[in-house]
Parts: sequence; C-alpha cells; structure tokens
Amino acid sequence: MTFIKKTLASSVALAVTAVMATAAQAEISDGEIRIGYLADMSGTYRDLAGPGGLEALRMAVEDFGGSVNGAPIQVFSADDRNSADVGANTVREWIDTRNVDMVAGLVASSVTIAVTRVLEENNSFGIVSASAASSITNEHCTPNHIHWVYDTYPLANGTAQAVVQQGGDTWFMLTADYAFGHALEGDVTRVVEENGGQIVGGVRHPFPTDDFSSYILQAQGSGAKIIGLANAGADTVNAINTASQFGVVEAGQQLAGLLVFLNDVHAMGLDATQGLLLTTGWYWNMDDEAREWAERYYERVGRMPTMVQAGIYSSTTHYLQAVEATGSDDPQTVREHMMRQPIHDFFARNGRLREDGRMVHDMYLARVKSPEESTHEWDLYEILTTIPAEEAYRPLSESQCKLVQN
Repeated sequence: MTFIKKTLASSVALAVTAVMATAAQAEISDGEIRIGYLADMSGTYRDLAGPGGLEALRMAVEDFGGSVNGAPIQVFSADDRNSADVGANTVREWIDTRNVDMVAGLVASSVTIAVTRVLEENNSFGIVSASAASSITNEHCTPNHIHWVYDTYPLANGTAQAVVQQGGDTWFMLTADYAFGHALEGDVTRVVEENGGQIVGGVRHPFPTDDFSSYILQAQGSGAKIIGLANAGADTVNAINTASQFGVVEAGQQLAGLLVFLNDVHAMGLDATQGLLLTTGWYWNMDDEAREWAERYYERVGRMPTMVQAGIYSSTTHYLQAVEATGSDDPQTVREHMMRQPIHDFFARNGRLREDGRMVHDMYLARVKSPEESTHEWDLYEILTTIPAEEAYRPLSESQCKLVQN
C-alpha cells in the first residue's frame, strides 16, 4: 500500500512538472527564443564588438544548452553599417517577419537610439552592450531596453578626474560629431570643471574620419595640457597615430583616450600607448573568473575579448535566465525579472539593474603598461583602482528618464 501511494505521488509530481513545462513553453512566442545581433561588422567599430561579440553571444547560448524550457534558441545577425536608418529598418524587419524576441549588440549610439525607438513602438526588447552615450538610459530611456557594459558618465568620472588631479587642468576636446561624442564631451567638461580644470577649446570631426591632421594641429595650437579624445574605435587609433607623427607628446602635451578598448591598445602597441590612463568596465586578466572565460573565448577567436564582448555574454546569459525563470519571452515580464536579480558573474561585480535600464557595476581605472612591464602579447593593462558601482554612474536624482520617479 505504501509503495502504491509513493508511486501515485511520484506520478502526480511528474504530471504537474510536465504541465508546468508545457505551460512555460506555451508562453514563449512561436516556441522559440529568437535573438538578433545587430552591430558594426565591417567598419570603424568592428573589432570592439563585431564578429567577436557575435561569437560571445553564441558561447552564452551554447553554455545555456541551446534552449530554454525546451524552446530552442535561434541567433541571427546583421551589419548596421553605422547607419541609424539601416539599424532601425533592420530591426523593424526582424520584428515584422522574424518575430525577434531580443536585439543584442548595438554599437554606435546614433544607431542604438534609433533602434530603441523601434523597440518601444513595437513592444520588443533590446540589450545595449557597446554604445557609450549616457543619454540611452537618460533622456532616451524606454521600458523596452537596458544598457549593460558602460557609458560616458563613468568614463568621464574615471579618466578625466584622474588626469585633472594629476595636474592636467587645461583641455582641448577632439570629439566625434554624433550622439556618443557629444555625450562624452559633455560629461568630460562637467568633470574637468568640477575638479578645477578648464576646457580651453575643441573641435568636432565627422564620423568616421581617416585624416586627423587639421584637428591635431588645432589641438596643438590651443596650448592645452591635455588633448581629450571623445571618440572611439578606428577614430581613436587614427587620432593617436596622427598625434604621434606630429610629435604631440614629445612637445609636452598629453593625450587622454576617453574610450579606449583593449583591441585599440593592441593594434597601436605599447610603445605608442604606454602610460595612457583609461576607464574600463572589465579586463580579461583582472581575476581568475575573468581569465577562465577569456581563455575559452581566445581558443575560439584567437584574440582576447574586449569589455563589450564579455558584456554581451554576461547580458545574454542574464536574459536567458529570466526567460527560463518566468517561462515567458514577454518583454516586460522578462525585464522586470532581470531587474530583481543581482548580477555577479565573471564580468560584473556588484551589478544591478536600475529602473532607468542602466546596469550599474564596478568600473576600473587602468594604466597601459610599458613594453618592459608586459609579459606577453595581451598583458596590456594594470588596474589601478576600483570605482564602486554607486559612484561610477549618473545618480538617479539627476535622471531625466521618464521611468524614474524623482
């Protein structure tokens, strides 16, 4: 009799589990999780996210087992060509014809702002990993996207503050002329002036730009101690190389790379970049957890990952965990669950999602090593200090986001 009762109880438990699993899968639209990866796959920002970011996303899907509650995960990708129109039209087509559940990647801030409008209009969902403009979770916030890796606010707080405190109190800003550059220039100006420094001049260059000669000449003529580079990717590399050709550093001025990625330093070499201060959201060699994941990535890609590529893996995993836990791919259901869960993985320390969609986590001030200090090809940074999560990002009390109740 006892055996029969136990068998009956087990059968009931299995039946309930099966019903719950079926119900969970039924709430996943089309019976699949569809992720579209949108990024610059061939241009200025290719190396900081690009194909490497797509590979990081695929790693996250594989590590999750390739499905959620029995629903397979499908990944597809497109090159936005750094065009807001191309990006918005691509995502609109994905929503209309492919029933995309989540858009990942998102690099150029102008593209991201256009895409997040489309996501809000169609009640879809996006995770921004590569864009820098802090406005993405400020005046351009929506309930349909979150911003994961970094933005211009902590970049300015970290790098600009450190440079001014070391005596670099007069600045000339060399700025990419679109949303990201404008945001970074504004945040740097605020930090420099709050710390007793002065912006003595600046110039905005088209995005992207190959020839920086005239801009570097203007920066030299300003007499500023610091030339702040409010650009990224190939633009930053080209600006630094042009400054080297013009003997800017030898003549007594210093470059402040405000958004410098690991791939940039690797491409330019330590001779050109040694001593450069920068702020980063993650570094592959910062601890054992980071190294373990980075080495797996390296085996697949042949390069160490940038903070963006690591962040794409982290954010995709957090998203899939939310879908699994809720049994749904409904954007608001998933977002609400993601916001309730603390984030502590190989990428983020002290991470959490705020109501404005900003994922806040510890950031790091780093110094580029000299050739003599480096022990191998990718041994490029020394982490100088940790910038705690709550100090790094824009306070909610200053937010213009419509989702924030001030």
